[in-house]
Amino acid sequence: MFTLPNLLTALRLLLAPVVAWRLLEHDVEGAFWLFVIAAITDLLDGNLARWLNQRSVLGAWLDPIADKVMLLTTLGMLALTGLLPIWLLYIVLVRDLVILAGAEGYRRLTGKLDVRPTMSGKVATFMEFVLVSWVLADVALDLGYDASIEPMAMLTAVAVAGSGVRYVWLWAHKTRLFLREQASE
Repeated sequence: MFTLPNLLTALRLLLAPVVAWRLLEHDVEGAFWLFVIAAITDLLDGNLARWLNQRSVLGAWLDPIADKVMLLTTLGMLALTGLLPIWLLYIVLVRDLVILAGAEGYRRLTGKLDVRPTMSGKVATFMEFVLVSWVLADVALDLGYDASIEPMAMLTAVAVAGSGVRYVWLWAHKTRLFLREQASE
């Protein structure tokens, strides 16, 4: 449980509220560097788990949770402070709630839960990460890329919404298959 990869993942979880606090204090540069540290821990934890043969069930659960917490916290604070459009935050939150509701509904119906990330979900998460990183870097390092943020936000919104639709389709498909199987028994 107290392996180096798990400790790095836990550090990422602990950094999320600190990044939010720095953004709340309008210290985008501080938030940027903390976000960079979190990104480095994300790169290291999985690789170290493999290299040191320290894979664990806790790490398998904690890593995506830490990623989601960091990404949602940072994206949320960027939207609430006006550095990203608030509508993007709503789209991301609605998609995540739809995915969670679909997973919980399926679990209640079938008594099991088999969640696997989709390619569209991975693309959406990647685009969210790139957008958040881009905004933080642009403001913290004064790069002058302001004009590119809105088009990137729109592309990210399309990817996020598309992945949400994909998850709805997948949950509906799995449910139909399960109900057919139950009816044939």
